Amino acid sequence: MNKVHTILTRYYSAATLIVCCFFLSACENDQKQIDLWTKKVTEVEEAKQIESYLSQDGIMRAKLTAPLMLRVLTDTLYVEFPNSLHVDFYNDSTKVESWLDSKYGKYFESLDKVYLRDSVVVINIKGDTLKCPDLWWDQNTKLFYTDKYAEYHAKGKNIYGGKGMEATQDMKSVTFKEPTGIVNVSDKGMVE
Repeated sequence: MNKVHTILTRYYSAATLIVCCFFLSACENDQKQIDLWTKKVTEVEEAKQIESYLSQDGIMRAKLTAPLMLRVLTDTLYVEFPNSLHVDFYNDSTKVESWLDSKYGKYFESLDKVYLRDSVVVINIKGDTLKCPDLWWDQNTKLFYTDKYAEYHAKGKNIYGGKGMEATQDMKSVTFKEPTGIVNVSDKGMVE
């Protein structure tokens, strides 16, 4: 029985050694394969001559047109407009209340915010005009804002803000940080 036990022990030892060698050789990883499986992949969808509508609660809020749109699928999903964009903003009666032009735009889908830069201009139906080098638009609050230089021109008003501003989408309310400018005042001391 000792002989059988010794043979079985040697057999199991040999089998264990072979299995261990198999697993050790199987655990060797090729760096190229690891890089292929773990590398960050960014996919880009491209569309041309864009005409897109934004609605909230069943009401049309905006119409965007752009010559090129890139939808980038990465950690943070975003849509980019590298060759300019134009947006018409609508009031509750679906009438245009203001419009926007910019040479570049980037929409962050998870944040419902749009970053605009390079010759940003917003004009409302009264002709009031907001100009700035870059601007954020919050889709949920319907607010424009920036922490950079901005200027606002309206009948009898030319206001410049060196440290930024915040404005409603229809530009009925515009608030500047550290403003300077010229404002016409009536005989009663009221802003015209």
